[in-house]
Amino acid sequence: MNKKTLRDIFQDALGAVDPRRAVARVLAHGNGRLAVGRGYQLDAFDRIVVVGAGKATAGMAAAAEEALGDRIREGLIIVPYGQTAGLKIIRQREASHPVPDEAGVEATGRLLDLVQEAGEGTLVICLLSGGGSALLVQPPPGITLQEKQRVTELLLRAGASIAETNTVRKHLSLIKGGRLARTAFPATVLTLILSDVIGNPIDVIASGPTAPDRSTYRDASAVIDKYRLKQQLPPAVNAWIERGTKEQEAETPKSGDSCFSRTENIIVAGIELALSAAKARSQQLGLAAELVTSELRGEAREAAHLLAGRALDIRKALAAGGHYCILSGGETTVTVQGEGTGGRNQELALAFALDVEGVPGITLLSAGTDGIDGPTRAAGAIVDGDTAKKARAAGMDPAAYLERNDSYSFFEQLDRLTAAGSHLVTGPTGTNVMDLQIVCIEKEE
Repeated sequence: MNKKTLRDIFQDALGAVDPRRAVARVLAHGNGRLAVGRGYQLDAFDRIVVVGAGKATAGMAAAAEEALGDRIREGLIIVPYGQTAGLKIIRQREASHPVPDEAGVEATGRLLDLVQEAGEGTLVICLLSGGGSALLVQPPPGITLQEKQRVTELLLRAGASIAETNTVRKHLSLIKGGRLARTAFPATVLTLILSDVIGNPIDVIASGPTAPDRSTYRDASAVIDKYRLKQQLPPAVNAWIERGTKEQEAETPKSGDSCFSRTENIIVAGIELALSAAKARSQQLGLAAELVTSELRGEAREAAHLLAGRALDIRKALAAGGHYCILSGGETTVTVQGEGTGGRNQELALAFALDVEGVPGITLLSAGTDGIDGPTRAAGAIVDGDTAKKARAAGMDPAAYLERNDSYSFFEQLDRLTAAGSHLVTGPTGTNVMDLQIVCIEKEE
């Protein structure tokens, strides 16, 4: 299968979850009224403030400015370095992702100050997308930024899921886990969310700053115990969590808290929309298409085995000249054992390449919809039955690269030696709805 075909399908999927379009749909208004959710009569508010954070938030903010214009009194969003947009009213601050930095702390402090000033006549529009957890950073008293960084690094390296990671983050923060809504009360808060989490749980996406938090300090402690991190965590972090489990520190606000009486959270786009667009594009290209799952999770290499097994079964059943496409989305994890460089999509692709080695007619694209796969410049990779064979012919051992979690180096070296074009490098896409896998299967006549 031509790799361009998979790229075309991927680009259509990205277009469907463009944050600018998603927010524009929601904020379209007639007669000064937003029809979204409960409905909002704009003239009922004496001021509108826009805040937010995430990888897709610049595009979301641009749509807000286009829809509401000078109705917006002021605003502040926090985005990853290099991912700003041409905004006129809403201020932008850049900070680090996925590990927070001092710029994120300072920007979050200013955002909280802005929200703190909101009164009962204020409409706060909060724009959230994946990456918000790292960008919205305000450690509690007694915990330093460096200690918070250490926690994030340990959780990422241990292979904790995003829900587990954010459970800990929420309990080491003055803004996450509903605390932004508490700060904004009694203002009205309308939160628009581009989901990057399986199942779209609003208390997990960007660590749920405006959502009732279902997790507790005890849950955070359980995550730390599960991954045996207690001995590696800073003493101040362990002490804070322990005090929380003993109810000596205030819990995150829960469902029923009065601060949520004037708050509404709405998902404007997610992986389901991307997969629907990918399926439609596949069919336009003459491929029968099947959605395997929108909730792919677990270890990346295990997910690869699942998809490769399904692809091999389909190929066996295909008639000569047949074409088929299977699609999946979600977010896998990698438990890092080696010292290599990579990301979950590149690891999945490398494991898949080994599973289909020597089998013609099976091609996979696995990539992050944000254009970033782990701490690398790649979004993911495209592989087929020849990928591992080409590597071996070039003197490379693909299994050894996989064993040391060095998928990025594998694809860099393979492309350099063979011009295979396996690495998928898009740069930041401006959106973020988890990862997408496209597998095209064909059998020659």
